[in-house]
Amino acid sequence: MKLRPVSTVDALAAELRRRVLSGEIAPGTALPEQELSGRYGVARPTVREALAVLVHEGLLRREPNRSAHVPEVTLEDLADLMFVRRPLENLMAAKLAGSRVPAADRALSRMAALPPDAPWADVVAEHMALHEALVVAVGSPRLERLYGTLAAETRLGLVRLRTVYQDRERLVAEHLGLLRAIATGPAEVARRAMAAHLDHTWGAD
Repeated sequence: MKLRPVSTVDALAAELRRRVLSGEIAPGTALPEQELSGRYGVARPTVREALAVLVHEGLLRREPNRSAHVPEVTLEDLADLMFVRRPLENLMAAKLAGSRVPAADRALSRMAALPPDAPWADVVAEHMALHEALVVAVGSPRLERLYGTLAAETRLGLVRLRTVYQDRERLVAEHLGLLRAIATGPAEVARRAMAAHLDHTWGAD
């Protein structure tokens, strides 16, 4: 397997992504190009390109004549997000009932193997990978597209869970129970397990 060289733009985008998804850069924080250029020792065009990557991913927003900034996702935003996610993921769980999804199992194994001091961004990545693997396993391109439109806001929402799941083992155990319920079925059991999994607090506003 050939390794793809990582450009300075990719490296800076990865570092900023890690900081955003770990909560190190708080919602509402502006990211001035000049400040980032000085901090990371790279040219402003490089910063601009890296920020554009994260804007495209939905992790940052940019408005005319303003620095890019981390969007603020309120509890009201998250309630509306879950209003849309719940029926999609319940449908997915019922459809997959009685079958295992190896890609989801692997994501859970990676999550469980993370060291206690791993950045929360790594937990977010595996959390998303697990749920996305379940969606892909359904085999519906339309469901994938619908779920994809929620991905950025979901990832930003998951940043909040670092205070809810300070014990990583609890998060792993919940996902293990979910995958077991889906694998064993029947459909109603899988659907109820998913509904219970999505019924959690997002922490303080």
